[in-house]
Amino acid sequence: MQVTVSEIYDATYAALIHHGAGTEQAAHVAKAVARAEETGNVICGLYYLESYCTQLKSGRVDGQVTPVVSAPRPASIMADAKFGFAQPAFAAGLPRAIEAAREMGVATLSVAHAHTCTSLGFFTEQIAAAGLIGIGMTNASPVVAPPGGNKAVIGTNPIAMTVPGDPAPAMHFDFSTSAVALGKITMAKAAGETIPLGWAVDQDGQPTTDPEAALKGALVSAGGYKGWGFGLMVELLAAGLTGSVNSLDVSGLKLPDGAPHGLGQFYILIDPATHGDHFADRFARVADAIAEQDGGRIPGANRKVLVDVDVPDALWASVKGLSA
Repeated sequence: MQVTVSEIYDATYAALIHHGAGTEQAAHVAKAVARAEETGNVICGLYYLESYCTQLKSGRVDGQVTPVVSAPRPASIMADAKFGFAQPAFAAGLPRAIEAAREMGVATLSVAHAHTCTSLGFFTEQIAAAGLIGIGMTNASPVVAPPGGNKAVIGTNPIAMTVPGDPAPAMHFDFSTSAVALGKITMAKAAGETIPLGWAVDQDGQPTTDPEAALKGALVSAGGYKGWGFGLMVELLAAGLTGSVNSLDVSGLKLPDGAPHGLGQFYILIDPATHGDHFADRFARVADAIAEQDGGRIPGANRKVLVDVDVPDALWASVKGLSA
C-alpha cells in the first residue's frame, strides 16, 4: 500500500511515545525514520521501528534521557547520548558544532554512548543544510571479519559525506565499509533468497551464497583490504575518540534485551570557504567532466525524494499495531 511520508512520521512518533519515549526524543527519531523511507532507504526506516519499541520497553535504550553537550576544545563538541537515541544527541550538539566550524573553519562533533544511529546520511545532510561539508562515521555490532578470517571483529562501520548545494546537496553518499549492509542479508534470509558471492563467509571462512550461513559466519569488507582499512579507521574514530564501546563489545543491534548499544559517531564539519572561494569552481570542474559521460553521475545528485511510499501491508499493519 502507499503511505504518505507524514503518515509514516505520525505513526512512528505515536509508536515511540506508546513504548516510553519522550516527546522530543520521539520527534527526532520519527523524523529520521520518515526521511529514510522518503529517500528509499528501507533498511533504516520502518524496518527498524519494532526494534526501537521493543528496546524502549526492555530498557536497552533510554527514551527519556537528556543528552549532555560539552566543548572539550573550542572546535571539538561532544554530545553524550547517555545511552539514549543518537538522533536527539546529535540535534543537541549540532548548533554548537556549526558555530565552531564557521568560526574556526573546521570542527568536530562527537556523539558518545548512543543507540544505533541507522542512516548516517540523515545527519551529514543536516550539516550540509548549514552550508558546511559534512563527513560522518559510526561503528556497530561486530559482523565483519578481517580479510582471510572467519570471526567478526568490527561492524559494518559506515561512512557518509554530504556537500552543500542549492537547493539540494551537490553530492551525498552513505555506505557501509562492509561489502553489504547486514540488513540485506537478513532480508534475503526472510525472503528465502540466496546472496551473491563476495558478501560474506561462513563459519569456516569460506565464501557463501547462503544467508543463514552468512549470519553464522561474517560479512567481508568492500574492496578487500581497502575496505577493511576504512572500517578500522571508522572504528578508531567512532569508538576511540568518543570513549564509546568497540564493535566487539556490542551484542546484536536488534536483540530485545541486553546492555545498551553505547556506540559512537564522529562527524567532521568543514566550511568550504575557509581557504578561499575556489571550492565551487573545483567541484564544477569535476561535475562537468562526469556529466559529459552517458550514465555518469555524482553520488546523490538528483536524488529522488518520495511523497508517497510503498510499504508492505504486513509491515504497515505492524507499525499501526505498535502505535495503537
